[in-house]
Amino acid sequence: MEDISVYLFLGFLDSGKTKFIQETLEDPRMDTGENALLLVCEEGDEEYSPEKFKVRKVTKVTLESEDELTIENLRTVTEKHGIQRVVVEYNGTWTLQKFFDAMPESWVINQIMTFFDASTFLNYNKNMRQLVFDKIQMTQMVVFNRFKGENEKIEFHKAVRGISRRPDIVYEYIGGKVEYDEIEDPMPFDVNAPVIEVDDRDFAWFYRDLAEKTDEYIGKKVKFKGMAAVSKRVPKGCIVLGRHIMTCCEADIAYDGFAVKIGNLISGVKTRDWLTVTAKIAFEYNDVYRAAGPVLIAEEVERAEAPEQAVVTYY
Repeated sequence: MEDISVYLFLGFLDSGKTKFIQETLEDPRMDTGENALLLVCEEGDEEYSPEKFKVRKVTKVTLESEDELTIENLRTVTEKHGIQRVVVEYNGTWTLQKFFDAMPESWVINQIMTFFDASTFLNYNKNMRQLVFDKIQMTQMVVFNRFKGENEKIEFHKAVRGISRRPDIVYEYIGGKVEYDEIEDPMPFDVNAPVIEVDDRDFAWFYRDLAEKTDEYIGKKVKFKGMAAVSKRVPKGCIVLGRHIMTCCEADIAYDGFAVKIGNLISGVKTRDWLTVTAKIAFEYNDVYRAAGPVLIAEEVERAEAPEQAVVTYY
């Protein structure tokens, strides 16, 4: 079976998903002649008006509960209606993994957009951070609807960037004016310094930036403090050096680190030892990753005291 493009629209109730999808399906440029599935996983106050769709071959299916989101149900609908394209209005309280687990093999994510009501977003982010994180972590665009002039963009910007630096951020004001976020995100360390010095509190940002922009770091030197990890999986002459990072909440705290070649610079390193390393960044295969990845070639290694803050965050 040929791949079926999936357009996934995320957000909570009354965030603007329905309105955006309705306008999309009213656009005659979207009518490619393909059989489309409109999969609605929650219904708010606003209803669809299929009679206004310019996309003529649309089958609307509504899921009343999360239990109906299964690979068997989605495969059956796909085959019954000869579906070639899928538009999903996803339920804001369901996790993304639930959807991914239910996707038939022929379904391929083409685009993910996330919508929030600007008047309620900061409260959601404060009290339901895990669900907000889930809706932003893989999205390509975040749209803040009903934005007002008195709103501070930086608060919305920081909330998104604390989760991912990938998505575009769009502010849609009451009245229809649209602005793209152009706030720059300088790193809390100098990436162009002869030696990039990473403070204890900034390791999470360094870890993410190096992982996302590895090419830009190859050949540079870095100095940071981390907690060592050693095991049978770690090659001789290597350690893993990193920190415990909280991305969303305490439930998702995980140890993240890089493979570091220490050679004979120091001996007797054990798991949970704290070290300060100065190293040159390379990109090569290492058994730690079981693939190619950023490998730090140590030039100096010394033992260090544990930092005051055991867990670091992105915000």
